[in-house]
Amino acid sequence: MNTIKSLILGSAAGLLAMSGAQAADLPVKAKAVEYVRICSLYGAGFFYIPGTDTCIKLGGYLRVDTTFNGNGTQDAPAWTGDPGQVNRYRDYFTTRSRLAFTVDTRTATEYGVVRTFGQADFQFDTLGSATFNPNSLATNLGNNGNLLNSAGGGYTAVELVFLQFAGFTFGKSASAYATPWHGYPGNNSSSLIGGHDTVTGVNNIQYTAQFGNGVSGTIGLDDPTVFNRTAVFDLSTGLNATGTTGNAYDGVHAPDIVGNIRIDQAWGLFQISAAAHEVGASYNILTAATAAPTNLSEISGHPDTKWGGSVMAALNIKNIPTGAGDDLKIDATYAKGDTKNVISTSGASPSFAMFSGSGRAFQSVGFGATTDAIYQPTAFGGTGDLKLTEAYGFRGAFNHNWDPFWSSSLFGSGSWVHYSGSSADLSTAKGQFCAQYVASNKLTAATTSADFSCNPDYAVFQVGAITRWTPVKNLTFSGEVMYTRLDQKFTGAAVLTPSAPKPTALYEFKNQDTVSFNVRAQRNF
Repeated sequence: MNTIKSLILGSAAGLLAMSGAQAADLPVKAKAVEYVRICSLYGAGFFYIPGTDTCIKLGGYLRVDTTFNGNGTQDAPAWTGDPGQVNRYRDYFTTRSRLAFTVDTRTATEYGVVRTFGQADFQFDTLGSATFNPNSLATNLGNNGNLLNSAGGGYTAVELVFLQFAGFTFGKSASAYATPWHGYPGNNSSSLIGGHDTVTGVNNIQYTAQFGNGVSGTIGLDDPTVFNRTAVFDLSTGLNATGTTGNAYDGVHAPDIVGNIRIDQAWGLFQISAAAHEVGASYNILTAATAAPTNLSEISGHPDTKWGGSVMAALNIKNIPTGAGDDLKIDATYAKGDTKNVISTSGASPSFAMFSGSGRAFQSVGFGATTDAIYQPTAFGGTGDLKLTEAYGFRGAFNHNWDPFWSSSLFGSGSWVHYSGSSADLSTAKGQFCAQYVASNKLTAATTSADFSCNPDYAVFQVGAITRWTPVKNLTFSGEVMYTRLDQKFTGAAVLTPSAPKPTALYEFKNQDTVSFNVRAQRNF
């Protein structure tokens, strides 16, 4: 009996001990589940990063483009290279598929909102940018991103990456010089020239002050290396048949100083912008055609650096009487030594070279060199100083909504590039350019027509229309047609040797025309 009693008591004690141990292992209180919370402070799409007071918005778009009779995947007209030559190497159409991904974060602080923003583009486009000419394709992947567009390839492009704090902006953002619409008053094309365009961002530091009643002012320092330099020509290196040579720009010594004063109200926007831009050349002795340095370059000296700049006025009138949401956008620019702010695309500024038929020669040609300055060293018979190029232009668009699903825009631009002086005055830009063009291309009375004359000035005019269909919110299909005319100032005809595959032959100098067409599908999210 005692044995049975001891066994029962021992079993009970063991059970109590096990129960106590299990109770000690249980949590006193379960942790609360932290749900994602909507952040309504900065508009739709923002939510709080869990565990923080920072709001974040993820977004972007997916875009598919096809451009017919264009020059690359920026919807540019066929105004240079193999498309401009209209030869067998040109592509009749180019395509691009892009996924843009954006991250926008904002945090309220005692100094105001701290914001960061970034955009990366994952894209695949036509190999070679509208040409399959082996002479036009670099073999080094580091020099030609288009070669990454192999089967299953593609590449990532970085657009905007910036930080904003207490009125300051640091990073890759739109220049303080820019309008809100950049080069897109109503168009798809990235090549509506006539004014400034830093829509994909430029490295800068800027500060914006708000004066109340919609009035603000911004001042900034831009890195000009990528977005605000065209070319400086050392004429002694020679000029080819279409009036260009190697780029003799020096290294960057100073940032561009830019700024604007803006009035932004319910009726629309008015803005005045200004920029100061340093123009400098490398050396007086450089390699012919390429402007690469030689062992004599450093001891040859260089032209004195000059400062150029530009000014722009912009106007946006909203809710005009033609319909709800209709508006008109226009900007006008004058530049000296800052030609990128007139002959501007979302990429590099083109120099123009276009060919077509002729009734008096093998073919006709029209060209225009886009430069910030040219110079002819004194050792080669010139004045040795930089002669800044002048340019001016305008562009604009009328945007109309037919109904909630259909909209259209009419847009256009005019751009002029001017070299000072006259072709007969060798102390001027025009005179030195023409003397070198004649010498480089070995033009004589026997190789030119009686009515031949040289004038490097030119103008470019563009007009276009686009219609968009938005069947559901944030999904748009569009078609755009654009006519471009190059108005060049040479006259007569001459025997020239353009780049291959063009032959050495008699070419008539003549104005040129081209029409490009773009179709696009885009889904924003």
